[in-house]
Amino acid sequence: MKTLPFPNKSGTIKQAEDLVKLFNYCFANTENTILVGGAEEPIYEPASDNCQYNHVIFTRDYFSSALHEIAHWCIAGKKRRSHVDYAYWYHPDGRDPYQQAKFEAAEVKPQAIEHAFSLASDIKFRVSIDNLENEQSSSDTFERTVDNQLAIFIQSGFNPRTQLFLNALHDFYNTPSLTTFNSKQSNSDYGAQG
Repeated sequence: MKTLPFPNKSGTIKQAEDLVKLFNYCFANTENTILVGGAEEPIYEPASDNCQYNHVIFTRDYFSSALHEIAHWCIAGKKRRSHVDYAYWYHPDGRDPYQQAKFEAAEVKPQAIEHAFSLASDIKFRVSIDNLENEQSSSDTFERTVDNQLAIFIQSGFNPRTQLFLNALHDFYNTPSLTTFNSKQSNSDYGAQG
């Protein structure tokens, strides 16, 4: 990756505004896609007659929400990126155990990529079960599955958009490239609430 045209002025403080700059630098021109914060709920909106850019929209100014939404965008193929929220299945908070298992199966790859982005940003990663109404916490199985998927991605390689954004994060936060992954040494905070 070429040198970024803007320095990290935030130091160790992680600001979603920095992710917006990085993402838009990487993808506004090449993918016609921008990152936008400040929403009550995250969503992806493809370009339309009313807006020339695709929008990856994250919750308020939440750094982790931005990383999570970027991960979904990085995984979505071209056809999916032509639909609102990528036309993915989603059942809101309050899922029963069957629906929760379906949700977790769909979330393994995006959360593994979000974990990689968190490592590159030097922040703690927490798996998201996104089902707080039922007062569930993440299962050990789901956490291990996300960790295993991250190890597979590191070994086999990330897709080009994911790798480009990882490189930008590594450059901006001055973190080492991901070459191996050991969940015991990971910057994870499994089971944390909030």
